[in-house]
Parts: sequence; C-alpha cells; structure tokens
Amino acid sequence: MTDLRLGALGFGLRGSLARIAHRPGRGSRVTVVAEHDPVLRDRAADRIPGAGTVDDHHKVIDDPEVDAVLVLTPDHTHADIACEALRAGKAVFVEKPLDITIERCDRILRTAFETGSRLYVGHNMRHMPVIRLMRDIIERGDIGTVRTVWVRHFVGYGGDWYFKDWHAERRYTTGLLLQKGAHDIDVLHWLAGGYTRQVQALGDLMVYGDIPHRRAPGEPKTADWYTGDGHWPPNTQRALNPVIDVEDVSLVNMRLDNGVLAAYQQCHFTPDYWRNYTVIGDAGRLENFGDGPGGVVKVWNSRRSGQRDRADAEYPVPEADEDTAHGGADPLLIDEFLRFVREGGRTDTSPVAARMAVAAGFRATESLRDGGTAREVPPLAPELVAYFERGQVRGEV
Repeated sequence: MTDLRLGALGFGLRGSLARIAHRPGRGSRVTVVAEHDPVLRDRAADRIPGAGTVDDHHKVIDDPEVDAVLVLTPDHTHADIACEALRAGKAVFVEKPLDITIERCDRILRTAFETGSRLYVGHNMRHMPVIRLMRDIIERGDIGTVRTVWVRHFVGYGGDWYFKDWHAERRYTTGLLLQKGAHDIDVLHWLAGGYTRQVQALGDLMVYGDIPHRRAPGEPKTADWYTGDGHWPPNTQRALNPVIDVEDVSLVNMRLDNGVLAAYQQCHFTPDYWRNYTVIGDAGRLENFGDGPGGVVKVWNSRRSGQRDRADAEYPVPEADEDTAHGGADPLLIDEFLRFVREGGRTDTSPVAARMAVAAGFRATESLRDGGTAREVPPLAPELVAYFERGQVRGEV
C-alpha cells in the first residue's frame, strides 16, 4: 500500500497526532510540517524522521506532493486554514473544536460541500474506551430510552494547561466552555442521540483571575510551565498568561431536539482530573467512575432502592491498545481519518456533530456572560446535514 503523504500544520501540544500519523511503509507518512515557531520546527524535525519543515502553511497547502493535511493550529485559525486546504483539493483533518464561532464552523462545512474535498474533525473522545463502552450499553437498551444526561468535568490541570497561553483569551477560544467543553458536549449529544436546541448557562472567573503572577506581554512560557504533578493548590501558579478573560467554572443546562434534558459542569481548579457521566433512561441509569483503564461503568436497572454501591451490572473500562493519551483514542482517530481519506464513507466522528458542539458551547457562553438568559441554538442548513450524513457523497446513495 502506497503511503499517503501528509502535511502537518502546527506542531504544538497536538503535534502528537502528527507523530502518530507518521507510519512510513505502513500507509502514511508526514512529509512536511509547517510551524512558525523555530523551536517547534526543530522539535518536529527531531521527532518525525525524514519530514521537512517550513515556516508557512501555504507552502504545504500548495504542495502537489501532499495528499492530506492535519490542521493542528490554534482554534481561531481553523476556518481560514481548513477552507484554504479544502479549496486546494486536499483531504483535511481539523483538530477539535472545529472553530470558535458558529459562522466560522458553517463556513468550513459549506466549503467542504462546495468543493467535494473530504473533511474530518478530530473528536477523539468518540474513540475513548469508556465512551464506547457507555454507548454500547445504551445501544443495547440496558437503561431504556435516554431521558437525561449529566456531565461533570473536573479539570485538575486547568491552571497548567489553559491559563498559561492563548487558551486563556476570549479572542482565541470564545471561552473554555466551548474550547474544552466541545469534547463533552459532543459526547453528550452522541450518548443522548440528539443535538442541543436551547441552552442556559452561568459561569465565572473565580480563581485564576485573582492570581497576580503573570508573564509580561510577549514573554514566552517558562521552561517549567508544566510538571507531571501540576501546581497545587491553584494559588501557587506562576507565570500565567498576561491576559485572562475566560471563565474557570461553568454550569450549563440544555434541552435537546429529541426532548432529552442535559447538564454540563466544568471546573478548572479541582485537584482531580476526570469526567463523570450519568445517563438516565426510562428503565435504568449508568454512571462511570474513572474514565480510563481501571475505571468502571456501573448500571442500575433491576429495582428501586436506596443508595447502593453494588450495581446490577459493572463493566471495567477496557485497557487501551496503545499507551497514548486519551485512553488510546488518538491512534484510533488517526486510523479512521486515514481510512476515510482512502475510501470515504461514514465515520464515527461527524463534522455536523462537531459544528453542533461548538454551536451549543458558543450560545451557552453568550448566556453565561448575559446573566444566564436562555439562548436558541441555530440548526445547520439541511443540505449540509444531508451531505455529511451520506458520508460526504452528493445525491442519493
């Protein structure tokens, strides 16, 4: 099998995806990395043997020797770069979130529709073992028809990962309810079988806005910006981003288009890092305790009772096939993207779902900044929905 020739645009934290996709002789290889930061260019050259490096993404998009591109740049750049690549006829992988506004997401989907170039969005949590396990339980009907979903996201490393660089600024993210929450909103939609129609939210900058230890504008992050154990408690953080104007805690209520009621909570200054999902159907409920290997999904569905730790069924979260982040989801994500580039067809990730996750997060952020007033989430144009549901094929199949 001839290797697909990939170009990586950006080599920051999600440069790991480019490393995973570099499989010379096994179906794909990264031939070139575009990165404006010379330190990251050197890192890419060191970690992806044989790949060239350039300082301008246009050189990759215009390169006839590149079959597909990985857009791994900051969120607010996705629409401009992805649309340029789609118009150039490249298959495009866009890291989540799709972009930071509804309009910009719709522009990406419209461009893919008009050009026919293949678009894939990197919502890797759809490949996480714990998410697949919960979806399988729901699909089997073990808890009946889903009626409500509650999600709590404890972001124990929030101060290290989200308040020391561009993630802390609205102009680059809209807010962490969108940037970070798009993951969980997408999963919530997937488990519930619908998309958010109405949102209401509250939130605040409760901790990191009060910490005075900031870097000067233009000053790079310190060498010890992140440690494996993180910085605890939060007020010990140093060298935070010069501008911090996004919320570090948020609470969202959602009404989905299929009648499901849902809630999502995100906190960036807890000591632990994991996600807790509770899905309640009309014949039982499930809940995960831990979201990686060693965790368990419990199901209560046989009878009424008081609180009981022993559930009616307990399912261990499967071990990951590969020792990578996100429970081994990233290699599976890249596998699906490469298959999609070669063969087309439907995928477990969905550009429509990616847009709807951003739309819900965007409208919820508007709500929390306007005192919690309810907001309607605009639907996507029907012809775009139909196109992507067909696997990006025109006409009936």
